[in-house]
Amino acid sequence: MFLCCWLALVALISMTLSTNPGVKVKLTEKGLDYGRQLGMASIQQRLKTIQVPDISGTQKVSPIGTVQYSLSNMQIVDCGLPKSSVDLVPGTGVRLQIGNAFISLHGNWRVKYLRIIKDSGSFDLNVNGLTITTSIDIKSDETGKPAVSSINCAAIVGSVTIKFHGGASWLYNLFKNFIDKALRNELQKQICPLVADAVSDLNSQLKTLNVVAQVDQYAEIEYSMVSSPTVSKSSIDLSLKGEFYNIGKHQEPPFSPAAFSLTPQSNMLYIGVSVFTINSAAFVYNKAGALSLYITDDMIPQGSPIRLNTRTFGAFIPQIAKQFPGLMMKLLVKTVKNPAITFEPNNVTVQATSTVTAYAIQPNTTLSPLFVLNLETSVSAQVFVSGIRLAGAVTLNKMDLTLGTSYVGEFQVRPLNSILQIVLKVVVIPKLNVQLAKGYPLPTLGKMKLVNTQLQVLKV
Repeated sequence: MFLCCWLALVALISMTLSTNPGVKVKLTEKGLDYGRQLGMASIQQRLKTIQVPDISGTQKVSPIGTVQYSLSNMQIVDCGLPKSSVDLVPGTGVRLQIGNAFISLHGNWRVKYLRIIKDSGSFDLNVNGLTITTSIDIKSDETGKPAVSSINCAAIVGSVTIKFHGGASWLYNLFKNFIDKALRNELQKQICPLVADAVSDLNSQLKTLNVVAQVDQYAEIEYSMVSSPTVSKSSIDLSLKGEFYNIGKHQEPPFSPAAFSLTPQSNMLYIGVSVFTINSAAFVYNKAGALSLYITDDMIPQGSPIRLNTRTFGAFIPQIAKQFPGLMMKLLVKTVKNPAITFEPNNVTVQATSTVTAYAIQPNTTLSPLFVLNLETSVSAQVFVSGIRLAGAVTLNKMDLTLGTSYVGEFQVRPLNSILQIVLKVVVIPKLNVQLAKGYPLPTLGKMKLVNTQLQVLKV
């Protein structure tokens, strides 16, 4: 299944109740029509399974008298649905209309008359002008996935044409109107249940919605529906939870999603990801301790004049070189509160408050703390869709350092700015971008693929 998709990252102004979705999905009439094309194949296959039972009985035919007849081994040989349409029914679901459909059958006939005369042959039956109308109800099931069912189905057979072959086929032609009626009633009786089965078959696909999708070893994202689908004149809207959780531990963040809406244009599918969803990810990874990184000298490019040792740092903080001469160093960069993500038109900004703790590595590998710096950083994020995942990459905007704690006496922090900028740019941000490039899964069904994807960052 391929869907043209427009994806919006939406910043929300006000905070409201937690029943609001973090993610919205809007299927437009254009997308619904694409689904109709796929659904027609399923209905056509179902209609080909019609089983017409053998028909037998007696009929008085002048001037012969009573004729015993039977029609048996009736099989569908062809079925066509050349004309179909779907219309949205606000508040309910979808109305499916199929017109000018046809069904062709082949079977065998047998007669006995005048008590001793028997004959047999074959026949072809063509059903034309078949009209099927059904309403499809769209709801949410107990697991938070969409579910559909067929209601108010009606099937009308326009005309039935029978052509008998072989033997005394002329005899059948004398009372074919009676046979027409019997076959018409039998076909009409079976069509709607088969259409209902075809609609029900869609639930197997709908159940593939990734209600809980694992992102990595730390997090999963939940896409269960927080309310039943909303059907309007122009679209079907799904409201999904869109919240990150630590794997195996669902703890709600100290903030809630706000209401937002999607404005459709000309695509089949629209996905709106709110800033709540992204901030819930930051909350989860911070709780999991994933937003911390030990940095050692072997992570610094070989050609860099800056090395993580007491000699380099001693040039800026002389007491380090005096107290810990000739030792390698290790830095621990760790967030101290949840990063804050904000959306502006075509721009995503992340503000992070961290600490940088410097250690001297003793010959016995124990760590001696040197100082703790407070680090405020601002990064810009480029967000993109990769397959069916939302991914990103960040670049450093600015950083600000202040001294938190010193174990080597007072010193000026400003000279360390250049060192920390290099560390952020060549170590921290590249490692972060490797993870961001992996992305996290968007809500999908089965083998659905997104094509011609457009992404916008909005503030509403």
